[in-house]
Amino acid sequence: QVQLVESGGGLVQAGGSLRLSCAASGRTFSSNKARAWFRQAPGKEREFVAAISWSGGVTAYADSVKGRFTISRDNAKNTVSLQMNSLKPEDTAVYYCAAGVLADPKASYNYWGQGTQVTVSS
Repeated sequence: QVQLVESGGGLVQAGGSLRLSCAASGRTFSSNKARAWFRQAPGKEREFVAAISWSGGVTAYADSVKGRFTISRDNAKNTVSLQMNSLKPEDTAVYYCAAGVLADPKASYNYWGQGTQVTVSS
């Protein structure tokens, strides 16, 4: 099974930046090479944030974060990152790393991390 562990969350002022990282460990499967970030704010459903294919050639972003967030990966280190710039209070959520077959907002993801809290204050 693929094990995912997020890090880098914290408290930041509006307009600031954070970089989240997701480290994969344990047995990996070739059918779950895509990586994605989701988030869930209090009282809201979990929502898609960004996804990236194995090669990095395919990326997808939610409209709410496009132009502010950048997803990237380092396959040699088996890590995926989410650079978050120009943060807004509405970005406050628990952010989850996920692994699946397709780098698609509507795809099903098979493995999930425990989540890391991002809080953006005004």
